[in-house]
Amino acid sequence: MTEDKRQHGRVSIVMEALWDGSSTRSQARTTDISEGGCFIDSLGQVAVGELLNIRLLSPGGEYISVEAEVVYQMPRFGFGVRFTRISDNDQQRLKELIESRSY
Repeated sequence: MTEDKRQHGRVSIVMEALWDGSSTRSQARTTDISEGGCFIDSLGQVAVGELLNIRLLSPGGEYISVEAEVVYQMPRFGFGVRFTRISDNDQQRLKELIESRSY
């Protein structure tokens, strides 16, 4: 990604992730996350613009469910997503998690 268009600062948080795309289902993990998106460390194949359903396993053992759009990919490394839909409850839990990891 040559230009940083992020609206939210990211923090390094590794969380297990399960994602479903148009033709793929895979287990992966996050390497960083913000209130607006995250990077998914995965060998799974996705296309820029593809919509995914993602379940993130928080350190407290609860799932945070989001719908997201793939905004860029790095073959053999993973891909970045922008969250497009998240419930108010999951948004609040995500915000609290990020704030607890920010310095």
